[in-house]
Amino acid sequence: MSLEDTLSEKSCQTASIVTVEAAAQARECADAEAQTEPPVPLCMPTVSQQDSPRLAAFLRRVEGMVIQELNKNRQSHAFDGFEVNWTEQQQTVSCLHTLGYPPAQGQGLHVTSISWNTTGSVVACAYGRLDDGDWSTLKSFVCTWNLDSRGLNPQQPAAVVEVPSAVMCLAFHPLQPAHIAGGLYSGEVLVWDMSRPEDSLLWRTGLTDDTHTDPVYQVVWLPVPRHSHRFQLLSVATDGKVLLWQGLSAGLLQLTEGFALVVQQLPRNTKLKKPTRGETEVGVTAVAFNSFDPSLFVLGTEGGFPLKCSLAAEEAALTRLPSSVPLRAPAQFTFSPHGGPIYSVSCSPYHRNLFLSAGTDGHVHLYSMLQAQPLTSLQLSHKYLFAVRWSPVRPLVFAAASGEGDVQLFDLRKSSQKPTVCIKQTQDESPVYCLEFNSQQTQLLAAGDAKGTVKVWQLSTEFTEQAPRETEDLDQLATEVAT
Repeated sequence: MSLEDTLSEKSCQTASIVTVEAAAQARECADAEAQTEPPVPLCMPTVSQQDSPRLAAFLRRVEGMVIQELNKNRQSHAFDGFEVNWTEQQQTVSCLHTLGYPPAQGQGLHVTSISWNTTGSVVACAYGRLDDGDWSTLKSFVCTWNLDSRGLNPQQPAAVVEVPSAVMCLAFHPLQPAHIAGGLYSGEVLVWDMSRPEDSLLWRTGLTDDTHTDPVYQVVWLPVPRHSHRFQLLSVATDGKVLLWQGLSAGLLQLTEGFALVVQQLPRNTKLKKPTRGETEVGVTAVAFNSFDPSLFVLGTEGGFPLKCSLAAEEAALTRLPSSVPLRAPAQFTFSPHGGPIYSVSCSPYHRNLFLSAGTDGHVHLYSMLQAQPLTSLQLSHKYLFAVRWSPVRPLVFAAASGEGDVQLFDLRKSSQKPTVCIKQTQDESPVYCLEFNSQQTQLLAAGDAKGTVKVWQLSTEFTEQAPRETEDLDQLATEVAT
């Protein structure tokens, strides 16, 4: 390989750095060349480097040494996981957009859920209520804004769907940018096509025996096994059921599989008083799927304990809940509980055993799938914590939304106890109920609050650029034993 070919190949690689020793030797050679020639007067034009035979001779002499050092650097793993970002460095966290729908805000509705579509350009929010009261007959809304639109109006969504019951959760389809699923306070699950606001409803569960009888707190799109381009919909609710739905051409969601949590079938390490007779369902409030095993998932419960569960579970559930398909018992392992109900769980995108949970006790717990006790417990609020999410691009970064009106960003490389940045979302300390990172436009984070407002925050570069050896640091964190 010639020197020109080698230098051309290496010029765009960050790791291709000539060592100090090689550079020093090269300077010595250059100095020796310079000492054999009289100094050139400043007013005299210099000879072009490309035409200089002495420069060519010098490059031929150091060619072998430079190639040797470049090959050393090519084999080095010092910069594994590091990506060069040529965009302008953003040093602060700033609010890009403050979005809201005045008719919903006028009814005192909260933003209960947020979702980004598959392109990362559209953000959707659900309007409902998370405080005490019967909101089953309260008219509600699902709204979307296209942030890339030149005509963006923060107070006028691009699409609005009116819903007959409070919407508790949302999830955009992984491939269809306009399709979004929602779970209602009434127990129904619906799917809309937001590109057709006048006739948006695609599928619904309807009011059958299969429908949830309690509020649906989360919906998740899952790939159909052996059909990566097809998806089914999973829903969880406080009636204790975890249900899998498939859309039919008739506009209905059909139940294909189901699970039920009952106290008698929880793993033995659960510190609950077991009832002596009759079945007792365990309310489910949150779900997160493992990024490495599509059948493995974590449930958050009203009782405050997270559960490791499997879609492959075969044991029949000991329940008399009505269902058109046999319900199975999914729980495999119970983790040490929070001091109150869990509102949110999030599995690490970068480690198969790590997940976070947040609840009404104001704590975030970091768990390993391999032990019951949390690796660490952080008290982030004296009020409830409503949401926690791992960053999709930084293995050691996560965000949490609190009942005190702030969004806290943690970087575990800097501190395992204190937030790196605390963003004040609401000035009157109204709760922040939901937040979501944008996995496509990774500098964006959206959060929704009790004022009916969605704020889109632009994150600083430190939260979007992965540091060298960050995944190794996460691995080390996962191996720590709880004290």
